Amino acid sequence: MFIEERQQEIAEIIRMNGKITVSEITEKYAISDESARRDLRMLEQKGICKRTHGGAITMRQIGYSKPAGCTCRDFTEVKVNYSEIAKKAVSMIKENDVVFIMAASVGYLMVQNIPDDLHIRVVTNSIILAEELRTKENISTILLGGEMNNKGSLYDSFAVEMIKKLRFDKCFITSACISADFGLSIQKSQAISFWNAVLDSSKTAIGLYPTEKIGFDSIVSICPVERLNYLITDWNVAEDEQIEAIEEKGVEVIVVEEPK
Repeated sequence: MFIEERQQEIAEIIRMNGKITVSEITEKYAISDESARRDLRMLEQKGICKRTHGGAITMRQIGYSKPAGCTCRDFTEVKVNYSEIAKKAVSMIKENDVVFIMAASVGYLMVQNIPDDLHIRVVTNSIILAEELRTKENISTILLGGEMNNKGSLYDSFAVEMIKKLRFDKCFITSACISADFGLSIQKSQAISFWNAVLDSSKTAIGLYPTEKIGFDSIVSICPVERLNYLITDWNVAEDEQIEAIEEKGVEVIVVEEPK
């Protein structure tokens, strides 16, 4: 098989499955790790994929969004990297902290991992997260008001005005994408004021971004990446220029380890 044919097949696997690992390539084509990585480098240069630590993932479209009606509770059981990011985020919360946790899958996993002996106050814009928090006696919960969308979340002007009247020790946020040049980005402009109000009200801003969100841009920029103090990501992230560029802007990048 010619190299070009192999790379076409690899590109098709990435398109179909959303990802591929170096080990899958070496096993399927009986080539070395270095040859597999060279194939992925060449495909990345063509804009077909983005390399990760152990393979590659599909390029995320600028307009990518979750399926309609998908809530922060959905699909969390299969997202091992999200779970580990959430656990690391929870470990950064101290006794008596006031924290903001966003309406997102990783935020839902954070709530599930808060220990019963940690006494904190949580502010959230998600009725789903609030329902989970309601059962925890060690947590005092503030649910933001406003017009709720079909995913059980609130981002409107009422929620923004409420955020401006609050202060947080830490906020834990995510968005569709993050990159060094375009910053934190989302699909819809309506939520920009909300996220900036959260950042303005927080002493420490912690971004929770799995590998598949790093180095990509969505439609609208929320703010520059340097508004974050920390960025927590997973073990699949490649040590590339994107991570280096984010760190150069003063953001401390924390990479969680893959569970054994």
